[in-house]
Amino acid sequence: MTSHSHGSAPATSPATRTGRDIARVVAVAVSAPLAVVVSFFGSSAAGGTPVAEAAGGALSADATAVAPGGPAFSIWTLIYAGLLALAVWQALPANHTDARQRAAGWWIVASMLLNAAWITAIQFDQVWLSVVVIVALLAVLVRVFLIFTRVLPSSRLEAVVVDGTMFVYLGWVSVATVANTAAALRYEDIDPFGWGADVWAIIVLAVVAAVSVVLATAGRGRLAVTGALVWGLAWIAVARTGDGGLVSTPAAVAAVTAAVIAVMATVVARIGAERSPTRTTAAV
Repeated sequence: MTSHSHGSAPATSPATRTGRDIARVVAVAVSAPLAVVVSFFGSSAAGGTPVAEAAGGALSADATAVAPGGPAFSIWTLIYAGLLALAVWQALPANHTDARQRAAGWWIVASMLLNAAWITAIQFDQVWLSVVVIVALLAVLVRVFLIFTRVLPSSRLEAVVVDGTMFVYLGWVSVATVANTAAALRYEDIDPFGWGADVWAIIVLAVVAAVSVVLATAGRGRLAVTGALVWGLAWIAVARTGDGGLVSTPAAVAAVTAAVIAVMATVVARIGAERSPTRTTAAV
């Protein structure tokens, strides 16, 4: 995968390793497996309640008009594998003083701890708390995105393992935040203004489309972000048209439209980056 930076060259990391570097490296190395272990509870693999069944099924695939179909959540396997790979990469001695990790490492730790906190909140049926946590997670991932799009990775491996992982993470959480918020409203039987599920689905999916344009523009067409966004939107559309679930043609059409907008925005951003005199090829 290739992409483009804002014209900045890879930063040269200072050679001197500090105690803060070691603390950060250890924190990332511990947080990644912790997030994976906690995720086992969210999948019931370690005795917990499956997320789709927790809180009375508030987060099931047919709970709201913007809930992604069940298979969509398989993207977490890719995200968790990427986080583990990222933890290994940043633990290599040569990467301890990497300038990008110095800037983003603690934010990455925060993202993994918030992920674990989200699963814990759901296990205790704290749906509104889970909304607060996932919004915080989204904010943290946006911060990482901004850091990583300002300075190029130093290698293709870093681009895929580090940037690719965090950008897929961001794209998916962008969709999941909308679905989680809708689930909380449904859990409390709240319908603001009495507009109904279909109208609200169109509104929130329009917001997702707008977010995809902002991310595509800011990141100059990062494929990993858009890929994860489109994945989530596609499974919302599938879930709204499938047999036996919550059928909503307006929501399905809105999800497909949002996905198309996300792809178009990314293509336009990448074309602009290709034509840029500062074009580079080391980023995702």
